[in-house]
Amino acid sequence: MFYKIDNYLKNIYKLSGYIAAIFLIFVALFILTGIASRIFGFYIRGLAEYSGYCMASSSFLALAYTFGEKGHIRITLFLEKANKSIKRLLELWCLSVATFFSAFLSFYFIKMLIISIDFKERSEGADEIYIWIPQTTVALGATIFFVCILHNLILLILKRENI
Repeated sequence: MFYKIDNYLKNIYKLSGYIAAIFLIFVALFILTGIASRIFGFYIRGLAEYSGYCMASSSFLALAYTFGEKGHIRITLFLEKANKSIKRLLELWCLSVATFFSAFLSFYFIKMLIISIDFKERSEGADEIYIWIPQTTVALGATIFFVCILHNLILLILKRENI
């Protein structure tokens, strides 16, 4: 059963990475459209804001995929020098701290999202869209990242995989 959950979570991380890539494509399209609109003399409202929203969405949705693929920068200077038992203890400590802070981040992004929905908050840009729309993907990405770090902590505790 644990292997099914493990594979399911890894597929979620991969899907999150693919969605992040789609948002990066949107960033490029919005920027190119903005450049083309200036060249041809017309203006499309909100392109800069939309590219910023897509960049934030892409950044947070890519966190779990990048962590799962071991793409985050890891400082292994101390871990290389430590013996096996100390190394495991250090890895457990690092993942525990990362789990705590990613849970904190995820909790407050979700709280910010709920507050934005309650107050019907709008963006300050030219488009004035409801700000909860771009905040949803940021909160989702932060939550998936928290699940990914917790998943890796559980794997390390069960000694199924080294991070």
